Amino acid sequence: MEKAVHRLVKSTLLGAIAMMVSVTSSSSAFAQNSPELIDVYNKWEAYTYTEKGKKVCYMGSQPTSAKGDYNKRGKIYVMVTHRPALKLFNEVSFITGYTYKKNSEVDVQVDSNRFKLFTYDDSAWAVNSEEDRKLVKAMKAGVKMTVVGYSSRDTKTTDSYSLSGFTDAYNAISKACGTKPVS
Repeated sequence: MEKAVHRLVKSTLLGAIAMMVSVTSSSSAFAQNSPELIDVYNKWEAYTYTEKGKKVCYMGSQPTSAKGDYNKRGKIYVMVTHRPALKLFNEVSFITGYTYKKNSEVDVQVDSNRFKLFTYDDSAWAVNSEEDRKLVKAMKAGVKMTVVGYSSRDTKTTDSYSLSGFTDAYNAISKACGTKPVS
């Protein structure tokens, strides 16, 4: 499990860094690794970038509401990533803006479908690729997604995401990376 966690942490952190990198850099070497916007699909944005010469495609969204009794919280978002060169597809990751409570789980509800995700630092993932596929399938069919987690200080947070535009963004990243979409 530790090896899988390391792979997922590395994958998500690299995607998060790429998502935050400015696309206005004048350095051509830097610009090659900068995310390129495919398009915006309502509440979701789809991107591609090159990592070590290999194409990565991802999409992301921020919550429409974030509730909890907290004083300070960093950036909050969800991403779905395809890394064809590593044979990683449909990797769903949540960045919460705080460190999760150690050994805690995150509850994700997509309409009437419920999922449990494991946490590491400020991120949460499905336990395996099959659960990622199930989550993506639910998100494609869903309207709203709610994510409930607990911080290292035991603060409960509830983040709500609109799934409007999810399917179009997902199809765009799948096409850009030559990946068959989850059906």
